[in-house]
Amino acid sequence: MPRRRARVGETRRGAWACREEQATILSWPRVAVMPCRRGGVLAPGSHPCTWLPHLSPFRCPGCRYIFGGPGNAMGEPIPLDEAEARVFGAVIVNDWSARDHQAWEYRPLGPFNGKNFLTTISPWVVPLAALEAARCPPPPRVTGAHPTLPYLSSPVGCNRGVDVQLEVALTRRDWPCGTEILLTRGNAKLLYWSVAQQVAHHSAGGCSLQPGDLLATGTISGPSLDSRGSMLERSWRGTDPIPMPDGSTRCFLHDGDKVVMRAGARGARGERIGFGECVGTVLPALEMREGW
Repeated sequence: MPRRRARVGETRRGAWACREEQATILSWPRVAVMPCRRGGVLAPGSHPCTWLPHLSPFRCPGCRYIFGGPGNAMGEPIPLDEAEARVFGAVIVNDWSARDHQAWEYRPLGPFNGKNFLTTISPWVVPLAALEAARCPPPPRVTGAHPTLPYLSSPVGCNRGVDVQLEVALTRRDWPCGTEILLTRGNAKLLYWSVAQQVAHHSAGGCSLQPGDLLATGTISGPSLDSRGSMLERSWRGTDPIPMPDGSTRCFLHDGDKVVMRAGARGARGERIGFGECVGTVLPALEMREGW
C-alpha cells in the first residue's frame, strides 16, 4: 500500500487502522488522486504566510508539475501515452495546511479552509527534459485485489519515476545566524503514481487542462522516521515532539517558524540540477473581527 496515505491514515484512525491496507481508501491503488489549483499560489518573497484565525499551522511538502500543453478539449481525456509529453516542468510546493481546522471540516466533504489559503512554490520551473538523466523505474505496484484501472495501465516504459532528492528545514530569526534543523529528507522516486498517470487521471472525467495549470503530486514520505513527509507524520500527530536547537519542541509549526524546502537531481554529467528554495514564514494569526 502506498506509504504516505497509509501512514496518515494510521495517525488519524489509531486502533482502527490495525492493518496498513485499512488506513487508506480502497480506490488508492487504482486511481491517481491529486488536487489542482492556481489561485493562492505564490513564489517565495511575494507574500508571507498569514494564517486563518486561531488555527494551528502545518506544512506539507511535495512536488508540483506545470502543465505545458497543448490542452485537451472539455470532455476529452488525455491518453496515458500522450500525458507526459504535455508536462513542461516541475517545482517544489509547500501546500500549507491548518491541520486542526482541516480535521474538523474534512468529514464528510473534505478539506476546504484548512487548505485553501496559500500554496508556496519554488522560484523557477525545472523543465522535465532537464531531468531526463534522473528518470527511474516507478515503485512496485500493489497486486492482488486492487488492480490498476485500464486507462492507467501503461505500455512498458510509459510510466517513469524521477530521482529528485528533497529536504525540509526549519529556522527562526531569533536563532543564531545559520542555525536550522533538518525536519525530513525524501525522494520523489517514492511516488506511487507517475507524472503521466497523474495527468491521465486528472483528465479522465473530461477536465480541461490548459498551459500553466499546476498539478500536485501530494506529500512525499519515505520508510524511515527522518523521511516522513509532514509534521503530522514526523511528530506522529503530536505524540512524538521534535526537539529544536533552542531547547523547545515542535509537534506543529509556531508563529515565527521559517520553513525552507530544497530539492535537487543529478544531470547526465553528474552536475546538480537545483530547484531553488521554497521558503515561507508563519506569521501571527489575524484577530477575528465582527462580521467575519
